[in-house]
Amino acid sequence: MNIIVKTLFGLEPLLAEELKSLGAREIELGNRVVHCQGDQKLLYSINLKSRLALRVLTPILSFRAHNETVLYKRVRRYDWTDIIDLDQTFAINSAIFSDIFIHSQYISLKVKDAINDQFRGQYDGRRPSIDLKNPDISIDVHCVGKDFTFSLNSSGNSLHRRGYRQSKRIAPLNEVLASGMIMASGWSAESPLFDPMCGSGTLLIEAYHIAQNIAPGLNRERYAFMNWRDYNQSEWDKLCQEARSEIKSLPIELYGSDINGIQINETIELLQELNIDDAISLKKGNFTQLPAPYDQGTIITNPPYDERIKSDDIIGLYKSIGDTLKEKYDGWDAWILSGNKSAIKRVGLRTSKKMTLYNGSIECKFHKYEIYRGSKKTKNSPSEQK
Repeated sequence: MNIIVKTLFGLEPLLAEELKSLGAREIELGNRVVHCQGDQKLLYSINLKSRLALRVLTPILSFRAHNETVLYKRVRRYDWTDIIDLDQTFAINSAIFSDIFIHSQYISLKVKDAINDQFRGQYDGRRPSIDLKNPDISIDVHCVGKDFTFSLNSSGNSLHRRGYRQSKRIAPLNEVLASGMIMASGWSAESPLFDPMCGSGTLLIEAYHIAQNIAPGLNRERYAFMNWRDYNQSEWDKLCQEARSEIKSLPIELYGSDINGIQINETIELLQELNIDDAISLKKGNFTQLPAPYDQGTIITNPPYDERIKSDDIIGLYKSIGDTLKEKYDGWDAWILSGNKSAIKRVGLRTSKKMTLYNGSIECKFHKYEIYRGSKKTKNSPSEQK
């Protein structure tokens, strides 16, 4: 089958490598998406094991429509009774990029009407119900210009919802983005990892799962493909059993700190719930005042941008981060994600690598700094002003 795997902007090459390791074939990169080919086992494996996938789709219908009447007729012509049972619920999610079809919600409504009208015609007025929150069958509609593609969403809710975090807890950093940052950094479990502004601990928890080879989907209880007619329970159980047998037990050094004591306490509670509080050390404190936790290692962090989390002096904050790195972290690699382009320039260190990523709707720069004493450190160099 053809498989479409959605991800965050900037993570497409990493996702392609991940899909290759899972056995995908005919891999092609797109914008926030990677296309590939595989079988049912691969579809299940991506949902279970991918750290960088948001949703896994399988296309079922494609056509061109130049107006809403043609759209309705083409949708109604397709046999949806092969996909949806009368007693199941379904939902339509539309992404529209067209000068002809403008409103995605209206397109979703037209598609829903066409499907329901088909059922009414075949089942004496009866039809399946709509459930926008937890549908049994989730249908994605993608339109570019006049070209429509309809796909079944095998994941259901976004795969960044790993299942280990209670809904009452707020995680500013998307778990897929956190894993992408870690994987892009090249961090190895043999080296200490420090997040000096760890907040709710997402980076550290994802690093722990990566190091121990814990499949990110093992904690999830529900996937949309479980409602499909061809759902293979034994195949899924086998994959989950294999994933559990592949979990490692490596000694690792993960350390986090944050100036917000309430946040630190909540994160400690979460780590205790997950039984990994002995693997991740946390401390309340200001990064600029704390000593380096190890002689060498990797820093990956996501400081405030002055967007959702405000700072009284955002420029001063980033300057102090750079000064602290130069003074206390000789021999370390530091990766900083920031959506404030002016502030990140004030770190005052030469970047050895740069990436563009998105944290929600915020365009961010992900910069690597190799901290050395001597000629490799610069302060406000011309290259940093670009």
